[in-house]
Amino acid sequence: MRLVVLGLSLSSAWGNGHATTWRALLRAFAARGHDVLFLERDLPWYAAHRDLPEPGFCRFALYNDVDDLADWRHAIAAADAVIVGSFVLDGVAVGRLVQRLASGVTAFYDIDTPVTLARLEQGQHDYLSPDLIPGYDLYLSFTGGPTLDVLEQRYGAPMARVLHCSVDPQAYPPLDCATRWDLSYLGTWSADRQPVLERLLVEPARRAPHLRFVVAGAQYPQDIAWPANVERIEHVPPSAHPAFYAASRFTLNVTRADMVRAGWSPSVRLFEAASCGTPVISDRWPGLAELFAPGEEILLAGSPEEVLVALHDPGGQRRQRIAAAARARVLGAHTAAHRAAELERHLLAATHRHADHRRAAEKMPL
Repeated sequence: MRLVVLGLSLSSAWGNGHATTWRALLRAFAARGHDVLFLERDLPWYAAHRDLPEPGFCRFALYNDVDDLADWRHAIAAADAVIVGSFVLDGVAVGRLVQRLASGVTAFYDIDTPVTLARLEQGQHDYLSPDLIPGYDLYLSFTGGPTLDVLEQRYGAPMARVLHCSVDPQAYPPLDCATRWDLSYLGTWSADRQPVLERLLVEPARRAPHLRFVVAGAQYPQDIAWPANVERIEHVPPSAHPAFYAASRFTLNVTRADMVRAGWSPSVRLFEAASCGTPVISDRWPGLAELFAPGEEILLAGSPEEVLVALHDPGGQRRQRIAAAARARVLGAHTAAHRAAELERHLLAATHRHADHRRAAEKMPL
């Protein structure tokens, strides 16, 4: 299959969670024998932090603006499938171009589905507009559950299918490292996540000054008053994620408000940490129990008290048991190889549907 992808970023994981998702998925998809071309908008904030300028698993090219995509019109037209990702700059114009040029299947991969739907309801159509959705043969959604019905019934998506993020277990192995922190958090600053981070990490740090905490990620305001036992790291590149998780007794997962409301929206942090053998303490949201068994494969917390109870683990036996169970769950269902096989099935189903519609249209009398 010849696949063209226009995504937010493949070359830089700075300040976004898209790059690691695309890397794992497309590396595994290419390993299934497919040809992949990734087109990325050349943006200064990613250009200054490119940690994968030359992906070895696909062809990669930068473009300057929508007009510059004219150089790739033949590749788009000849592809068996073209995927446009969420949060692509000028994504509406990019989507219209793809839908006009492509002869194969067109798909939209929404790595931010609840955020996208909230923006659509507010009239914000910067990377996707309601009129574009029915024009995509396939809507791949980071979020599952009832959201798929919303996409099909309210917005007219012909096929809405879940495609959660995943992890490449070879890139995220367990490491034998000395423990530096009792609880870590890895994530870019977000206004709606910050109150939960304050409740589930900052306040526990204040109450337990003998424990060690860390918050890693870009764009945090300078005026945040971190307790003395909370270390700050501006950025951890993906290559250093396994060592970061290995140095953590537990790691925290905090979900954006729109994704909590929608449910069924697992962060890539869940899969990466589990693959690295680090147990996760997570906030609660619908659908989480379908991915990891609470108390057995993941710990849930909604208050500082619950976090401190979870961190109290004399001997570390509970930690080791949960870590092993979560890793087994991820290796059995949430690797990049699993997602690549799912993507292939979804694209083939959309291809058959696309061909059926074309044949039906050709038979219609003029």
